[in-house]
Amino acid sequence: MVCLGGVSANLRSSGLQMRKLRLGVIGTGAFAETCHVPGLQSHPQAEVIALCGRDSARTQAMARRLNVPEVSIDLQELCARKDIDAVTIATPNVFHAGQAKIALAAGKHVFCEKPLGMHASEVDEMLRVAESSRKIHQVAFTYRYLYGVQELKRRLLKGDIGTPYYVRIQWDSWEGLHPDSKVGFREKLDLGGGGMLYDLGSHLFDLIGFIIGPIRAVTGCTTLIPRERMDARTGTLTQVETDDIASAWFVCRNGTRGHWFASRATPSSGEKAYIEVVGPDGALKASLSRGSVDALKVSRPTRPAWQSIPLPEEASDGKAHCLTIMMRSFVDACLRGKLDREVDASFHDGLAVQRAMDAVREASRRLDWIPLETEFSYNASNEHTSQSRPSV
Repeated sequence: MVCLGGVSANLRSSGLQMRKLRLGVIGTGAFAETCHVPGLQSHPQAEVIALCGRDSARTQAMARRLNVPEVSIDLQELCARKDIDAVTIATPNVFHAGQAKIALAAGKHVFCEKPLGMHASEVDEMLRVAESSRKIHQVAFTYRYLYGVQELKRRLLKGDIGTPYYVRIQWDSWEGLHPDSKVGFREKLDLGGGGMLYDLGSHLFDLIGFIIGPIRAVTGCTTLIPRERMDARTGTLTQVETDDIASAWFVCRNGTRGHWFASRATPSSGEKAYIEVVGPDGALKASLSRGSVDALKVSRPTRPAWQSIPLPEEASDGKAHCLTIMMRSFVDACLRGKLDREVDASFHDGLAVQRAMDAVREASRRLDWIPLETEFSYNASNEHTSQSRPSV
């Protein structure tokens, strides 16, 4: 452990400091820097006292930028500290399970990035350890904290559009095919496990569970566009290995059906990302972002044009406000001793999402298409006769 800026352990253990939640942040990537550390630091009862990374120089440089007093390159050492109450995990997907289990076993509350793991059996073990620890376990499902999404859910519960019968979610971008795009952990199978399926699909499956309820059945497919891009760390040309397009169809336990589509290789039709819930009395559509675009609209059979629904003033601040709200929610959960089940996601929710993503991977692998066409030949009287078995 390296101390930066002369902050002593005695000060941290004083009575004044003990009234704060003391946290360590694991990971030194962009999201740890733009979301985890500043989001936690914005809470008046939170103190980020240590940053943990694999590269000492990189970790120290980031800690200085963010005014974090100490750094560590030893996860076990960080989690063994008695002056740390909780950790947040912002590392590549492949490391989540191991890091979370170490922290939980050491008696720390844990906030982990999505997806929780690489496959459902791994996440199932994470949940078992989390429940045994009796500590807070939370997943970073950012879209839950959008004002528009929360108002959409409230209106559904009030019956504003009747009983919903269909959900559709769209997320489009050209980012993956841009010549300047880089290969990071999300583009590597061994580190990310998946591309758009894991990165965005995890959010979208969670939204369905959050707004509509548990999912009963899933199918879907993924697509990879073969290409090379510059590796963000090594600067060498590297193959993109994970899916660029993912889509899924689902049926919820309550009978609601729907689909979602997520792509880093297609143009948007004016709205980059949204969720739309349709019922007999209308449809509600909420934008999806980190908060920079946070809006809700309604359409009715009698008034088809989309009408904006008023949201709190903060919704239109143009900032990524969901990130701060989400990180502060973890601090609040730790201080009160339980999640806010109206909005916060636990490892139980993370496992439900992982199972759904596993189902899409299996459906895409098996290619269980239903044949609809048969090869025909036509006789002189224009009557057709099958000449071969159905093919796909």
